[in-house]
Amino acid sequence: ILMMMMQAQPQLEKKAPARARPPLTGKVVAALCVASFAVGLLLSGWMPLLSAPISSRVNKTSAPGCDDNRVSKGLAGERHDPKGIISEVSRTHHAIQSLDKAVSSLEMELAVERARSGDAGAGAAGSSKALQKAFVVIGINTAFSSKKRRDSLRETWVPSGEKLRRLEKEKGIVVRFVIGRSGTAEGGGAADRALDAEEAENKDFLRLDHVEGYHELSSKTRIYFATAVATWDADFYVKVDDDVHLNLGMLATRLAKYRARPRVYVGCMKSGPVLSQRGVKYHEPEYWKFGDVGNKYFRHATGQIYAVSKDLAAYISVNQPILHRFANEDVSVGAWLIGLEVEHVDDRSMCCATPPDCEWKKRAGNVCVASFDWSCSGVCRSVDRMKLIHDACGEDQAAVWGVAT
Repeated sequence: ILMMMMQAQPQLEKKAPARARPPLTGKVVAALCVASFAVGLLLSGWMPLLSAPISSRVNKTSAPGCDDNRVSKGLAGERHDPKGIISEVSRTHHAIQSLDKAVSSLEMELAVERARSGDAGAGAAGSSKALQKAFVVIGINTAFSSKKRRDSLRETWVPSGEKLRRLEKEKGIVVRFVIGRSGTAEGGGAADRALDAEEAENKDFLRLDHVEGYHELSSKTRIYFATAVATWDADFYVKVDDDVHLNLGMLATRLAKYRARPRVYVGCMKSGPVLSQRGVKYHEPEYWKFGDVGNKYFRHATGQIYAVSKDLAAYISVNQPILHRFANEDVSVGAWLIGLEVEHVDDRSMCCATPPDCEWKKRAGNVCVASFDWSCSGVCRSVDRMKLIHDACGEDQAAVWGVAT
């Protein structure tokens, strides 16, 4: 029997290492608890959005002997309010948007400066002048034969004299009638001399190095943006026709909403048919570029009034030699911007109908930015009706002075 016990003893000694480890001491358990709690605090402080899942995992995996209730309560105290998290995300989003706009603006400004130094803006009158700061530049497209229209606007929504200069200085709102020169040799005809006299009297023109003509509206618009960018450093550039009623205060208010957004194109967006029939109004000779007969144009702002942000106007200015011109000016502008990262803003307050439409909206507290008649692509008989429309749909005279620009 003794021999058998002596032979079995080595086997027992060999099996001894397979025994379970002794239980952890109280100090070790306490240390593990403290470590688990510290890790939970660290993760919940740096990653608030994941605080809930982390806390649950810590509670489940902590060592035996930890007080789960105390750990979960400690982590719960570090959790962030969901509303606060949303607010932080929103602020971060706005900061990123502002940074994007700043980078885009710097890139465009650099491109514009390079173009100026290389005389790329030679087609823009006054390109060598120092830039003037502005909030919005409003270019009113006009013609040599439209003096009565211009006078009707000066009598209604276009400030004159000292008011015009005060508006520009105090609010950064620049208003100019945009026109080129006549087709006569060196612009020395009777029409040019009459316009020179009108300009000397009112000082509210922006003259372009451009020969006027109905079928040259796309070229004129392209040169307008280049000239405006070379003259004013503005947040927005607006083109409006001289037979449209405009409320300057409402326009500034609407545009101010998009000041922090990069590459904004604001107007009444449409997508009309591409007219291939010869002889009809708005005929598009290059209709085949838009696909089969009967297709529609891409989305673009109607030509009566629209606004582009600074970087888009600078883009047009820098690239004007290679921007294609379609028959219709509004289509051309839409084509220049359709392939870019641009936010198209469809603002229906920029295309209200004339009274009673704009009058009812004014009474309801929704003053329109612009009003015109679709049937006339502007205000029908604008010289005769502009004053009536202004009385019915115009904003208060002090409205523009209360806008934060």
